[in-house]
Amino acid sequence: MSAPFSEGRRQFLHMAMGGFALLLRALTWPQAVALATAALLFNLFVLPHLGKGIYRPSDSRFAAGIILYPLAVLLLLLCFPHRPDIVAAAWGILAAGDGMATLAGRAMPIRRLPWNDDKSVGGLLAFILCGGAAAIALALWTAPSVTPLPPLAFLILAPLAAAIVAGFVETIPVGLDDNLRVPAAAAIVLGSAALVDREHAGALFSTLGPWLMPIAANAAVAAAGYFGRTVTVAGAVTGFAIGVTVWMGAGWQGWVLLLAAFGVTVLTTKLGGRRKAVLGIAEERGGRRGAGNALANTGLAAWLAALAALSIYRDAALAGFVAALVAGSSDTVSSEIGKAYGRRTWLVTTFRPVPAGTSGAVSSEGTAGGAAAALLLAAIAASLHLIPSSLILPIAGASVAAAMVESVLGSTLEPRGLLNNDLLNFVTTSVAAVITLAAWRMLT
Repeated sequence: MSAPFSEGRRQFLHMAMGGFALLLRALTWPQAVALATAALLFNLFVLPHLGKGIYRPSDSRFAAGIILYPLAVLLLLLCFPHRPDIVAAAWGILAAGDGMATLAGRAMPIRRLPWNDDKSVGGLLAFILCGGAAAIALALWTAPSVTPLPPLAFLILAPLAAAIVAGFVETIPVGLDDNLRVPAAAAIVLGSAALVDREHAGALFSTLGPWLMPIAANAAVAAAGYFGRTVTVAGAVTGFAIGVTVWMGAGWQGWVLLLAAFGVTVLTTKLGGRRKAVLGIAEERGGRRGAGNALANTGLAAWLAALAALSIYRDAALAGFVAALVAGSSDTVSSEIGKAYGRRTWLVTTFRPVPAGTSGAVSSEGTAGGAAAALLLAAIAASLHLIPSSLILPIAGASVAAAMVESVLGSTLEPRGLLNNDLLNFVTTSVAAVITLAAWRMLT
């Protein structure tokens, strides 16, 4: 007779598997990839016959989480073939952070998180503390196998920052499996931190003087946005932080582009307000943008702006920054114009007509409006010397392509609860940035 299911047993096994990350110090990359592939195949075809006690009653034989765990490790190895410290740190966050968040969240929840009733403060703290500790320990352990040896500051601060970001990502109320989104978030933070140059970072933080104007200007804009009823309190605070980051990373030119992008989205959100209200598809809170909106549409752009100042890859980071910002804004323009003036909306996946406001729906009017906004903002970016003029059309095209990707995911994954609107917006900006970076590499 097989053992009954136990959540505790499942989570302890989940954490114990992180111990294999210790082998990354001694294994070659091909050996590590081979073992990760073997683990994936084992979980697919053998474990269902042996480990009944770790399968939840709702799980099928091919339980997503059990399969995605080794797949995530394999993808980390493929993305970072020369950085076992990054792979080990992200693996530690997945194993210890995610596992302890579940156990601590059940044992001492403290209180529920405001944005997700299924998650608790206790679980989040356990994730950050345990995941951060495991990530730091594993990064330090595997660092001797990296050439050149990573700085001690990176081995401590980057895993801790990755644990914090991944911890908050884990609390987002969507059905996308933690075994995928947690290591993905950790890998983005760790990979970005690996690009930071010590001299650039020292110059940026050497004196307070250059920070005063960005702080004052963004405080004024945040206050105006709140009292002008375009953002919530959380949106104003988040927008302030993003604005300061963009100014310090991409200069005042990047900040002007950020304001232009925000202005375009606010303007189009107000269009056709009466029709949207009648159809029940108007933006929540009267169109006031919250923290989630700000992070989803401009969070990646701010991150790339920071990399433009902190790394030696300034031109590439600025190209990605512009693409992410343009895509986030043009996608909103497309959606709002489509809801306000679209005469016929349909799903990209089936071409079946659907009501305006349906997740993943597109319209000719909205698509044209989004493309026009992308061209306008990309041209503004070129006039501000953030990008070469040769990237105007590629960035506009990348924005339209990213919007199509979002429509496909919105019509397939969002109705199933795997993604929400904010995550879809983040995907849009990410796709546009990746396409643009590929174009930048070919054109420069």
